[in-house]
Amino acid sequence: MSLDLESPSSSRDWFFPSPSYIHSGNQTTSRIPSRRFSSNPRPTRPYTSDSVSLSQPSSQSPISAPPLDPRHARLQRRVDFYRRRDRSKTPDSVGCRIEGTVDMILSGNSDRSDNITSSRKRVSSMNSVHWMNRWQTASLLAVMVMVFLFILYKNLSLHYQVIDLQDQVYKLSVKLQNCSLLDSVDNVDSDSEPQETQQALNKIFKLSALIASLTVLSIPFLFFKCVDIISKRKSLDDVNEEVSLNKKLEYRVDAFLSVNPYAKPLALLVATLLLIGLGGFALFGVTDDGLADCLWLSWTFVADSGNHANSEGLGPRLVSVSTSIGGMLIFAMMLGLVSDAISEKLDSLRKGKSEVVEQNHTLILGWSDKLGSLLNQLAIANESLGGGIIVVMAERDKEEMELDIAKMEFNLRGTSVICRSGSPLILADLKKVSVSKARAIVVLAEDGNADQSDARALRTVLSLTGVKDGLRGHIVVELSDLDNEVLVKLVGGDLVETVVAHDVIGRLMIQCARQPGLAQIWEDILGFENCEFYIKRWSQLDGMQFEDVLISFPDAIPCGVKSTSFGGKIILNPDDSYIIQEGDEILVIAEDDDTYAPSSLPTIWRGNPPNDFILPRSSEKILFCGWRRDMEDMITVLDAFLAPGSELWMFNEVHENERERKLIEGGLELNHLVNITLVHREGNAVIRRNLESLPLESFNSILILADESVEDSAMQADSRSLATLLLIRDIQAKRLPCNEARVVSQIQRVTLSNGSWMGEMQQASDKSVIISEILDPRTKNLLSMSKISDYVLSNELVSMALAMVAEDRQINNVLEELFAEDGNEMQIRLADLYLREGEDLSFYDVLLRARRRREIVIGYRVANTDKAVINPPGKHEKRKWSVNDVFVVIAEKE
Repeated sequence: MSLDLESPSSSRDWFFPSPSYIHSGNQTTSRIPSRRFSSNPRPTRPYTSDSVSLSQPSSQSPISAPPLDPRHARLQRRVDFYRRRDRSKTPDSVGCRIEGTVDMILSGNSDRSDNITSSRKRVSSMNSVHWMNRWQTASLLAVMVMVFLFILYKNLSLHYQVIDLQDQVYKLSVKLQNCSLLDSVDNVDSDSEPQETQQALNKIFKLSALIASLTVLSIPFLFFKCVDIISKRKSLDDVNEEVSLNKKLEYRVDAFLSVNPYAKPLALLVATLLLIGLGGFALFGVTDDGLADCLWLSWTFVADSGNHANSEGLGPRLVSVSTSIGGMLIFAMMLGLVSDAISEKLDSLRKGKSEVVEQNHTLILGWSDKLGSLLNQLAIANESLGGGIIVVMAERDKEEMELDIAKMEFNLRGTSVICRSGSPLILADLKKVSVSKARAIVVLAEDGNADQSDARALRTVLSLTGVKDGLRGHIVVELSDLDNEVLVKLVGGDLVETVVAHDVIGRLMIQCARQPGLAQIWEDILGFENCEFYIKRWSQLDGMQFEDVLISFPDAIPCGVKSTSFGGKIILNPDDSYIIQEGDEILVIAEDDDTYAPSSLPTIWRGNPPNDFILPRSSEKILFCGWRRDMEDMITVLDAFLAPGSELWMFNEVHENERERKLIEGGLELNHLVNITLVHREGNAVIRRNLESLPLESFNSILILADESVEDSAMQADSRSLATLLLIRDIQAKRLPCNEARVVSQIQRVTLSNGSWMGEMQQASDKSVIISEILDPRTKNLLSMSKISDYVLSNELVSMALAMVAEDRQINNVLEELFAEDGNEMQIRLADLYLREGEDLSFYDVLLRARRRREIVIGYRVANTDKAVINPPGKHEKRKWSVNDVFVVIAEKE
C-alpha cells in the first residue's frame, strides 16, 4: 500500500504547513511539506484503492500516533486544527457531494440559493487572498524602511556614544595634564583628538546626507512601482471590476491640477525646492563644503546648467550633471507653464472673456441688422461729450463682431466700441460687462420668428432684473409684436422702455402715405445728425406763458412741457396760456443739448393769416401690396385717420377666408370699422399681369409692405418690394392721359431711353404716393436716385428710435403720442394757410400765426426743393415766402 503525500490543501497551506506522519514498519516519521505561494489549490489525484488520505488513514493499516513531547504541544494543537478542517475533503465526502449534485440535476430541483452562497464564499476567499498578498507586499516594504531607519539610528547613536567617550577622554586628559601626570607628547596627542573627532563626525553627517538624498530620490520610483504592481494584480484578480489604484491616483492628480488654478505653479515650485534640496544634500555628501554652500551651488546648477563644468571628481560631477539635467527639465516645464498662461490670456482676450471695467457706458445686448445704424447714432450723440463707451455683448465670436463692425465703415467720432462674447441670460456674463454700472441697456430683437425673439427678450429682462447689485440705468427693449409689450413691462416694471419695431414702422408708413415727404422729416428728427428732441429745466422761464416761451429760444423750437402738476407727464403742444411752474421742464427740438439757451423776447409782428379754417377731410383710396404680421393694427390706425367712405384694397397671396381668420384672431372686429371698407384682391405683387388687373392710377396712396413670408431675409424682401415698385410705376406711366404723354415725349427727345423711362415713372409718381418698406439700408440709395418713391427705411428708423430712447427715456412718451391714433402728430401744411404770395415775414411771425390754429411750426420746405429745414437758423430774420412752400407742424389729429 502506498501513501499519497500530495493530498489537497486549503488556501492557507502556504502559511501554516500541516505535518504528515508516515508509518513505515515500526518507525513513525514526521515531515512538513514545503510552502506553496500560489493561492490556487493543486489538483487532487483521483482516489484509488492504493491511495489513502492523510487526514483519514485506511482501516486496513492503522496508523498509531507517536508519543509527543510536551514541548510540542502547541504544534500538536495546530496540526489537529488543520486535520479537523481537512476532514470535509475526504473521498467519501467528495463522492457524497457528487452524488447529491447528480441527484439534484437529475431531479431538476436544484437549490439556487446554495449555489449563490457557495460562489460568494469562493469570491470572498479569493478577495481575502488578494488582500493578504497586498498587505504582505506593503508589510515587506514597511519592514525594509524600518530596518533601514533602525540601522541608520543605531549607527548615529553609536557614533554619538563614541563622541561622548572621546569627550570624556579629553576631559580626563586635561585633568591629568593639570596634575602633571602626562608629558608634552601626550598633550599634543590630546589636542589632535578633538579635531579627529570633528572630522569623523563630519564624515558621518556627509554620509548620512548622501544616503538620505538617495533614499528620498528612490522613494517615488518604489512608490510608483508598487502602485503599478498592485494595479496589475487587482485588474487580473478582481471579480467586481473595480477601478485600479493607478487610475485613481491619476484621476486625483488630474482633478487637483484642473480644479486649483495655482496647482501647476505650486507643483513646479515644490519640484524646484526638492531638486535643490536633494542636490545640495548630495553635494554635501561628496564634497568638503558646508551644507549652506552646497545648497547654493545646487541652486546655481538648477538655474544655469553650464555651472557644472567646474566640478572636479567623479562624485561631484555625477551630482552636478544630475542636478543640471533636473534644472533643464524644470526650466522646460516653467517655459511651458508661462507659454500656456500667456496663450490662455491672449485667447481669453481674443474671445472676449475678460471683464469690462467701465461705468456710465451704453450696453447693447444681442446682434441684428440694426446694430450698425444704432452704433452710428450713439456715436453721433456722444460726439459733443468727446466720445463715449459702447459695449456690445452677443453670442458670437469677438473677432467676428469686431470684423463686422469694421466693415460698416462709419465714423465713430471718438466713441469706443468694446465687444464681448457671452449670453445675456447668464448673470456671470452680465457681470462681465458691468451691467450694473451702465447708464442704458439696449436689448435688440433677434432676426427671425417674432414670438421666439420676444420670448428671448423677456428672458433677458428677467436676467437683468435679477442682477444682485441692481441697475443704474434703464432698459430699452426692442420687440417684434405689440401683444408682448404688456408682458415685458409687467416683468421689467419702471426700468423698461419698449420700442415695438413692427408697430412703429406700420404707423409711420400710414402717416407718410397720407402726407408725402414726412419720412424725410422723421429721419431728421429721430436721427442725431440734425435736430432731435431734448428736455431740460430752465428756471428763468418760470412764470412765463408758453406763447412767450415759443419765441425765447433762438436756436431751438419748444414743443411741449414736462409738467410737475401732472405728475411729470409730457404735454405736447400745450395752450398758449399755460404758465411755466417751478420744476417744469421744456421739451424742444434742437441740434444738440448744449447748443441752445433762452434769450430775451424779440419783437414780433403777427398780422392775420389769410385763411383761418380747417381743411375738410375727403375720402381716399389706398392699396396694400403684401401681408404683414400686424395687419390688423395697421387697419385700425388707418380707420382712425381716414375720412368716411374711404377704401382699403388688400392685394396679396393670402386667400380671402384666411385673411379674415387672421384678422379676427388678431383682435380686429370687421363690423366695427367706421371710415374704411375692405376690398380683397388675390395675386402675386411681382407678376405684371396680376398688377395690371388693379386700377393702379386711381389710388391716392400705395403701400408696398415687406411680406411676412420673406421678412426674415432683408435682401429678399427689399428685392421683392423694389420689383413691385418698378412694375407699378411702369403700369401707371403707360396709363397716363394724352396731354401728359406729350410732356413725356418731350422728355424722351432730350434724354436717353433709360432716362425717358425714368422720367415716365417720375411723372407717374406725381399722381400717387408709393411708400416702400425697406429693410436693407443699401436699397435706400437706389430709391433716392430714382426719385420714384417716398421710402421708409425700417431698420434705420427703428435704430434711431432706440438710440434716442437710450439717451433719454422720456422721449419714448413723446414718440408714442406722435405715432398714436389720438393726440398730436407731425403734419405737413401748405403755406397758404399762414401767408400770402410774396409776403415778407420772419419764421417767428409764421410760428405765432400758426398758434391761432393750435399748431407749432418746427420747419419748412421751400418749393422745388427736396429737403426740409427743421429748426431753421435766423428765426427773427424776414424773408419772402411763396404759397407753394410747405411747413412742418405739430398739430392735433383731425
